[in-house]
Amino acid sequence: MPHVIVVEDEKNIQEQIKQVLRKISFANDIDINIKYFEKYNKDLELEINNDTYRKVYIMDIELKNSISGIEIAEIIRKNDWDSEIIFVTCHDKMFESVHRQILDVFDFIEKFHDMDNRLEKDLQAIYSQKFDKKMLKINGRNADLEIYFKNILYITRDKEDRKLIIYTKNIEFKIIGTLNEIQEMLDSRFIKTHRSCLANSDHVMEYNYKDGYFVLDTGDKVDLLSKKYRKNKS
Repeated sequence: MPHVIVVEDEKNIQEQIKQVLRKISFANDIDINIKYFEKYNKDLELEINNDTYRKVYIMDIELKNSISGIEIAEIIRKNDWDSEIIFVTCHDKMFESVHRQILDVFDFIEKFHDMDNRLEKDLQAIYSQKFDKKMLKINGRNADLEIYFKNILYITRDKEDRKLIIYTKNIEFKIIGTLNEIQEMLDSRFIKTHRSCLANSDHVMEYNYKDGYFVLDTGDKVDLLSKKYRKNKS
């Protein structure tokens, strides 16, 4: 399911964006998860820090009673280079040329110059891109969980409450199940490093079997590496 974050404080522009998203949703027969914000706040901060899925940010640059869209983009790019950013703006081309490359912005769209068509073309181009879309999907009692494989660092078994803990860069999720059951839902990048741990090998930078730990590309050391499972590394 595509996820779109709209940061815009003008109701008429927000409504225009909503209409374009409805058109994209209908034309492609997809549900789009859309969240609207009028300014930078704690809820938007939590959304930015949620790395379990790729997003498209559609943002105004000048926001009343808030830091600017450029500053929000800088916060996004501190940890997230997978999500796309589209600015809707009244700023000139000089401003665009300065910021497009620095923040890896997909597009700058002028609000009052064919915005609807430009935005529709951009979104169609983004959703047609090929990227690692493999996703772990788990149906829960209260909510469904969807996490891209590439965002999972490792998974461990919690002995106390007999649940699995899924670790990403910013968030931890607890689910009911066994390591064997969840491994069958994943692909070959996930290897058993310990009887209580599955690691995403794409994120492992070092395996230290002598001292029983592996190091992630985040710099974190995980003390769940057993020589018994050394053959899984190959």
